[in-house]
Amino acid sequence: MLGTLYIISAPSGCGKTSLVNAMLQSATNMMVSISYTTRAPRPGEQDGVNYHFVDQATFEKMIEQEEFLEYAKVFDNFYGTSRTKVTEQLEQGIDVVLEIDWQGARQICERFSNTLSIFILPPSKSTLLQRLQSRRQDNEQVINQRMALAHQELSHYHEYDYLIFNDNFDYALSDLNAIVHARRLRTENQRLRYKDLIKDLLAE
Repeated sequence: MLGTLYIISAPSGCGKTSLVNAMLQSATNMMVSISYTTRAPRPGEQDGVNYHFVDQATFEKMIEQEEFLEYAKVFDNFYGTSRTKVTEQLEQGIDVVLEIDWQGARQICERFSNTLSIFILPPSKSTLLQRLQSRRQDNEQVINQRMALAHQELSHYHEYDYLIFNDNFDYALSDLNAIVHARRLRTENQRLRYKDLIKDLLAE
């Protein structure tokens, strides 16, 4: 049974990463794909944990060698998802979460049928701005750029299968878990998981 590829997108500051990390604390048979990026590590980030940090020449070589399932340029930095690592996990029946923007999501959905996409909304523009400011990771110019990019990203919400409103973290996490649980209860998945039981029940 192939794993499901979950795409989770949101403007910076919407709580996407926090929600995914909280979900993984209780989820089984699921992992997050670690993206490659050309941007510099932020304080506290570790190579191979938060991202695979590479220089632009290395990233461009990986593009030429078709090593990415998807890649995009954001704020003059490149981000990409490893083709080999993701496909290996899916073939082992492991669900994989991609935290990517709408550009990458569109590329993935065009290539893979076994995907489920989720977009996370902030409660308001003012709250989004406050969250970006409270992180104290970017200067005012970068924050303004992120707010402008957020407007562009939000305009693509309708391209996703599910929409989560992150006004209350616990409620949003419950919604995210419910989506994953419902996906796993689909007949096509349960039929394989319980094939021996079903065979026995149907035996005359």
